[in-house]
Amino acid sequence: MPLSALALVLLAAVLHALWNLGAKRAKGDHHFVLASTLGISVLWAPAALYMGWQEMPQWPLEVWLCALASAVLHLAYFNSLLKGYRVSDLNIVYPVARGSGPLLSSLAAVLLLGESLGLHGALGLAAIVAGIVLIAAGPELWRSGSSAETRTRRRLGILWGALTGFTIAAYTVVDAYAIKVLLVSPLLISWVGNVFRLPFALPAVLRDHAGFMPALKRQWPYVLMMAALSPTAYLLVLYAMQLAPLSRVAPMRELSMLVAALLGGQLLKEDERHWRLLGAGCIAGGVIALAL
Repeated sequence: MPLSALALVLLAAVLHALWNLGAKRAKGDHHFVLASTLGISVLWAPAALYMGWQEMPQWPLEVWLCALASAVLHLAYFNSLLKGYRVSDLNIVYPVARGSGPLLSSLAAVLLLGESLGLHGALGLAAIVAGIVLIAAGPELWRSGSSAETRTRRRLGILWGALTGFTIAAYTVVDAYAIKVLLVSPLLISWVGNVFRLPFALPAVLRDHAGFMPALKRQWPYVLMMAALSPTAYLLVLYAMQLAPLSRVAPMRELSMLVAALLGGQLLKEDERHWRLLGAGCIAGGVIALAL
């Protein structure tokens, strides 16, 4: 994996963890999804239109279908992620989501895109997933002394995290196909897909239109954070995919969960356990194996 791609992914990991912290603090719902989608569409429109005003009219149907599929999958991702944050903790939902996502996307890269993990890659991927499971669940999930509410909260976090991970794997493969096979600009496929999300996000808000402005007044700092950081983080990953195989880039993104676990414990006062250090060690070893 080239050092340039590694640097892009590491920076993306930090930015990704930061905007997830904002989303957790916002306690976002369908109002937050629409406001963030609008923010991204407006904020990134000048760069996207400047780059693509000649290119986009020449796109074949296949590219537009990829952008539409990406829009639907990203919307499912945001909604399942925010639901998880409302019912559980950041340092449960986020690691499970980021752990199950690369597992599925790397397998899809091997099966659908003809990439090869190799022995080091397979062992590294297994170590990353094992580490994230330790951090997300660990013995507290099954310990009899835990309260029923605590166990339910953790199980809901794992459930919604896993569902989020599935959507991560799906949109990652779609977007990787667009930029690696169809040779579409990462910025353009990301921005067009975001614009396509607007009509899908609008109906839920229209059914509860009276709550939009009050929600926006509470959440606007986090909407701006997401509008700036979320596309930046994902664009860095998409550009890294142009330099390195998807099966290497996707797991590397998951270093963001180390930042998120720290933020969840220190800033959100969520529980931390010493055994999570073992999970961090597994992830570090897995990253080294993948880099090899």
